[in-house]
Amino acid sequence: MSCYAVIGMGSIAKRHLANLKHLHPEGKIYSVSASGRNNKLPDHADAVISFEQLLVEKPVYVIIASPAPYHVTTANILLQKGIAVLVEKPLSDSLNACEELLASIHGLYENMVSVGYCLRFLPSAQIVKKYLDSGSLGTVYNIESNVGQFLPGWRIDKNYKDSVSAKKELGGGVLLELSHELDYLFWFFDDLELQHSWLRTTDELDLDVEEIADLVLTTSSGTYISIHLDFIQKSTQRNCEFIGEKGRLVWDLIANSVILFHATGTETLYSEPEYNKNGMYIDMLQAFENIKTAGMSHLATVKTASKVIKLIEDAKQSNKWRRIA
Repeated sequence: MSCYAVIGMGSIAKRHLANLKHLHPEGKIYSVSASGRNNKLPDHADAVISFEQLLVEKPVYVIIASPAPYHVTTANILLQKGIAVLVEKPLSDSLNACEELLASIHGLYENMVSVGYCLRFLPSAQIVKKYLDSGSLGTVYNIESNVGQFLPGWRIDKNYKDSVSAKKELGGGVLLELSHELDYLFWFFDDLELQHSWLRTTDELDLDVEEIADLVLTTSSGTYISIHLDFIQKSTQRNCEFIGEKGRLVWDLIANSVILFHATGTETLYSEPEYNKNGMYIDMLQAFENIKTAGMSHLATVKTASKVIKLIEDAKQSNKWRRIA
């Protein structure tokens, strides 16, 4: 009997357990506590086992959904045992760790590891990618990417200050937690260079990690990109707007829609507001399972995920930190 495993016991780990059971109802689904201290059996898992037991079981693949600082060490051990790995985003909280993983997989394990940037599998994201790649928007002049969601409302079962998102030592802060935006921009344009960063905290949340981040990036062709990420908006938003030579493309990730505004009117390129967003997680797992025959497809590679971490480190180093009273 084939077996699969998820390391970690947070909300995203629980989602992956459910999806693995959906995809492999006859398979054995294992849960592994990242700390080794939690033996409570989660829904959809057949057993909770130790990391050492996991190595003996030789699963088809493992999803690493532990806090970011532990991702690379765990991935290296599994890969060296010949076990494929899907690492939840972000790849790490450290560029040095990313470079260590890049070096260890070179020529050996490239087709056995990917990073879980699931927004690449949102149907509207793939419409945007295809439209931009086709050149239908012409020269892209400006991009504005926005995401904001009130952190205390993310996980109602725990105090937000106790969450991974709020703790610096566990890879918290908006830059790492909301790095999907950085990933999809690298996916769309590849060559991004940081020009400016402005990171802030607030008295409202009172965290020791950045709660608001505003970045300015450029591409080699001169496209100007403004990015806003925050933990403080009471009404969630997630969208991206592209101003180009032939029109304005508006992508609403929450509504799962893509609308084109051009000289002669408005055109809806895609709209499926009732889409079940768990579908993108299922599609990502299926793409990962087919990686050896179908290639990386829309999956994020270790190389591109490392670019995200480098950009985040550059933003933190160049920023003049400010607290908003």
